[in-house]
Amino acid sequence: ELRTNLQNTSSNAADAGMRYNISMINALVMYVGTQAIQFIRAKGHSPSMSSIAHSSHMDIFQNLAVDMDTEGRYLFLNCIANQLRYPNSHTHYYSCCLLYLFAEANTEAIQEQITRVLLERLIVNRPHPWGLLITFIELIKNPTFKFWSHEFVHCAPEIQKLFESVARSCMVASQPRQEGAADQPATTAE
Repeated sequence: ELRTNLQNTSSNAADAGMRYNISMINALVMYVGTQAIQFIRAKGHSPSMSSIAHSSHMDIFQNLAVDMDTEGRYLFLNCIANQLRYPNSHTHYYSCCLLYLFAEANTEAIQEQITRVLLERLIVNRPHPWGLLITFIELIKNPTFKFWSHEFVHCAPEIQKLFESVARSCMVASQPRQEGAADQPATTAE
């Protein structure tokens, strides 16, 4: 029923290719997320994969990820990705949400869509939001997610090269600049 409430009811909107009310999806994602963060803080915790698991808030997000069709899920995941910004508990919560949805997905199609939403944002010119980089790096580096073993990563050589290129780019972007300076030999003035 929630999915139906997120769809546009007017025939004009459906005819124009807008089957879903994006403002409503954004509002739902924001509301559920802020309520979840308040709930987690009230228990004296901070957002993490374990603190968000098996909660009513995550149940809502998981049901949307599973029950929506491809278009609705894509819009829903984009609404979550819109919250991946600068370092704070809000960004951390939504990062954990995307990673949890990826880990608990019942089909590879959901995992592929999560990856697509993140990748679309990473292939554009920098700067990238901190939360986006951290989420993608965690996804590709943490063996829990088995990212590199998924079929969609290896479906074509071009796609695999794109993933490897973006991964290298993200890893370089996440390194503090001072480390690079320390690794290079000191130059002396002549």
